[in-house]
Amino acid sequence: MPERATVEAFVAQVLSGQHVEAIRDWYADDASMQENQDPPRVGREVLMAGEAATLARFAKVETELLSPVAVDGDRVVIHWRFTFTSAGGTARTFEEIAWQEWRGDKVWRERFFYDPGQMR
Repeated sequence: MPERATVEAFVAQVLSGQHVEAIRDWYADDASMQENQDPPRVGREVLMAGEAATLARFAKVETELLSPVAVDGDRVVIHWRFTFTSAGGTARTFEEIAWQEWRGDKVWRERFFYDPGQMR
């Protein structure tokens, strides 16, 4: 079960724009991420590579925390907003709920819930 201070340190790292580094620092070796109903991606190295590839497609990514983080035992729920800006200056906003299961001080399972229509 993570301490609230641990979760807050994770959130602060993501808010500072260190998305790949947050995965490196806060996810278990065998962690998984799942987008809505897609199959999960498994393994911290796979997750870091996927995050780096996503970030590389944009000139800028801004991250906001929209609600207080909910921590209940090993479960953590985070409501994020991301603004992705293309090299041409077009910005798109994307909101998601991240549902996490932690093992001690590491994220073990994470599932994202969002409306895919936001990507249009």
